[in-house]
Amino acid sequence: MSLTIPLIAMIVGTFALRLIGPALRSRMTISPRIDRVMSTSVAVVFVALIATSTLLVGKDFAGFAAPIGVTVAGILAWRKAPFVVIVIAAAATTAALRWIGVA
Repeated sequence: MSLTIPLIAMIVGTFALRLIGPALRSRMTISPRIDRVMSTSVAVVFVALIATSTLLVGKDFAGFAAPIGVTVAGILAWRKAPFVVIVIAAAATTAALRWIGVA
């Protein structure tokens, strides 16, 4: 089966959702509780994405170097360090830990 039809369906569906969202937002009212839940769910999905990409390589544990590097980045971001400093510190921490054998 060709991938053309599913690809076109996904393109049309994505475009339709992007058009429908703003159109419905002006016509519907969302309760403050639902708005809070939706805001929280965005954060939960983001944290889950970070956790799985940091802690796992395939189905195996990625080792301690990457999570420690991400922790360093999180602390620096919390302290409002410049983005370049955050990236360099996280990469340097991870590289140093891997260099000394902490995988």
